[in-house]
Amino acid sequence: MQRLSDDIVQFFQTQGFVILSTIDKDGKPHAACKGIVEISKKGFVYLLDLYKGRTYENLQHNPRASITVVDEHKFTGYCLEGKARIIRREKCPPDIMSAWENKITSRITQRVIKNIRGEKGHTRHPETYLPMPEYMILVKIDKIIDLTPHHIRSLPVQGGKRPA
Repeated sequence: MQRLSDDIVQFFQTQGFVILSTIDKDGKPHAACKGIVEISKKGFVYLLDLYKGRTYENLQHNPRASITVVDEHKFTGYCLEGKARIIRREKCPPDIMSAWENKITSRITQRVIKNIRGEKGHTRHPETYLPMPEYMILVKIDKIIDLTPHHIRSLPVQGGKRPA
């Protein structure tokens, strides 16, 4: 298992979603947007999967997965590779279920605030229509790939470290 630095954990926590890639039974890749419920320095990432679709089916056949996130503005990103497993709701730690509920509440709150400010966006608060999760996806990370181009990594940055 690969431990994650504070910078990587913080980088993932500030993103609205990640791309989870899995492999189907014919060996073809599948990529889908997933919400991060929790990420720990120990190398565990809990992801939300609400619809029991292709990702769920793929993980039944092959546990290998990668999680990709980029920040276009900062021109940086990471791909975390590892093994995933499905954790049924009743076996999921209570703090993870609470984390999901807190994230949904926060997303709804942020959407309402943006709507009050007159910012363009979805006016029906789609988060309120999401079903309760039947399971979470737990990925144990075994490899970290820094997607920041090499020539950018070597540039001097403010504060002595590359922005996360």
